[in-house]
Amino acid sequence: MKKLAINGGKKIRNEKFPAYNTIGDEEREAVLRVLDNGKLSRYLGAWHEDFRGGEEVRALEEEWAKYFGVKHAISVNSATSGLYCAVGAAGIGLGDEVIVSPYTMSASATAPLIYNAVPVFADIDPEYFIIDPESLEERITERTKAIIVVDIYGHPYDADKINEIAKKHNLIVIEDAAQAPGAMYKGKMAGTLGDMGVYSLNYHKHIHSGEGGIIVTNNDELADKLRLIRNHAEAVLPGKGYDDLTNMIGYNYRMTELEAAVAREQLRKLPGLLDSRLENVKYINEALKDLPFLQLPKVMDDCKHAYYVHGIKYDEEVAGVSRSKFVEAVKAELMEFELRETEGVKIGAGYVKPLYLLPIYQNKIAYGEDGFPFNQECYKDVDYSKGICPVCEDMHFSQMITHEFMVPSMTIDDMDDFINAINKVWENIDELK
Repeated sequence: MKKLAINGGKKIRNEKFPAYNTIGDEEREAVLRVLDNGKLSRYLGAWHEDFRGGEEVRALEEEWAKYFGVKHAISVNSATSGLYCAVGAAGIGLGDEVIVSPYTMSASATAPLIYNAVPVFADIDPEYFIIDPESLEERITERTKAIIVVDIYGHPYDADKINEIAKKHNLIVIEDAAQAPGAMYKGKMAGTLGDMGVYSLNYHKHIHSGEGGIIVTNNDELADKLRLIRNHAEAVLPGKGYDDLTNMIGYNYRMTELEAAVAREQLRKLPGLLDSRLENVKYINEALKDLPFLQLPKVMDDCKHAYYVHGIKYDEEVAGVSRSKFVEAVKAELMEFELRETEGVKIGAGYVKPLYLLPIYQNKIAYGEDGFPFNQECYKDVDYSKGICPVCEDMHFSQMITHEFMVPSMTIDDMDDFINAINKVWENIDELK
């Protein structure tokens, strides 16, 4: 029996794992190209030929639209900004409700609040962790105006069922595909399955430009509104001759030429990087498939997963110790990733706490100290109490394990160290009891 590192034994690994760094000579040359021409941005907040940005921004948008098979791609400075633009373009306002997932990055839920609407949380599916269509439909009221679905971990949402529900209730579907570029649903790209889709180019995503995001849509009217909200809509409307003033307070959500140049090179790398993730997940799944206390991720029929992270379900009853104890023991056997040392070993118990348990929802205070917009009469029945999404709570507090040892920078030896750490803790589980 090997003594566990958490109890003073020898670690499985003492070297940091290699950084997931997709930046190379191509990106360096692209940045130098922009620096040499001196045009770091070409935006003007007015109706002008530069309203839509410079050469790199426009080229990125054209290339992104072609790759993902959509009519419009609109670059922004983050996926968060993209979600805010999408909610604004959907015409959301005070008195409206938007159904969202509780198991995602916080911006997916705060996006309605930007326009004085409120999020309503639907539960997640226990097998795929995407928003559950049945729970979603139960949450629809006369105030519901849109749905923000999330392709969590890289698995596309159940588009057939949710789009049908949306059509029946005349709702707009905004797809948060930040974790799923290249994922597929029945032959269609994730991000293109709803009325609008949002991708992330944040530094730890599949591909990145440091910060950045892309919104896609096939709807000309929505595309116009998205571009206006991105770039000082209120100042642009007179020159453009645009009459619809709904949510036409614009922002500066513009991407720079430097970011766009990097993103163009990154987009070319996406297919290979995605293939590497799939190969690595296959290797890890094969190695862990016989462990009785773990359930490896499932993928819906006719879908392709993008594996932003690898989500595994943990059975505490079979293991005999809590998930948290088990994960802490595995962490003690391993090391951090280069360039991300401050984040600790990249395996976690849970993912994010159900969003409705954050102080903003528990105290129902967003704008001002009086609780606007939650204090409005129209929102008196909106419920954020613990227990409203039991599957999500169960996943977060007891079952879900997420890790990133399947990113393309991992070698077979790197993944073997992760696998051996799991096996070592399991073989010596009595040390934790």
